[in-house]
Amino acid sequence: MLYLHSVLRMGRVAQLVQSTWFTPRGSGVRIPSRPQRNPKAWLWDFFLKLFSVKHSVYILYSATLDAYYVGCSGDVPKRLEKHLYNHKGFMGRAKDWELKYTEEFDLRADALKRELQIKKWKSRPMLEKLIKSDL
Repeated sequence: MLYLHSVLRMGRVAQLVQSTWFTPRGSGVRIPSRPQRNPKAWLWDFFLKLFSVKHSVYILYSATLDAYYVGCSGDVPKRLEKHLYNHKGFMGRAKDWELKYTEEFDLRADALKRELQIKKWKSRPMLEKLIKSDL
């Protein structure tokens, strides 16, 4: 508990002080001046983040590679930035990836299912048909 003590000498008007509690053996226990976070709060934060974010399936196209890329993310613009960043691998070979298609889902599991469905097509004409007509 915090107590507000008025101290008028040396120009100090008031200051917050920590209270001290004594155990049965007489040792003082300091109570922190700010409230402690619930140890299980991380679990609540995790579920809140998991279910409040819209997950998207996206299709990118690179003209230099003449290739499409299908992916899934909770934050598509941020993910596109990472794809454009200089790194090794398939996405690092081109710097002209542009967003061609997005589809939003409430649950990450649904977005992953849709991503796998699109990837299983393994067909460029089907991807282009999806981009043009929104299958």
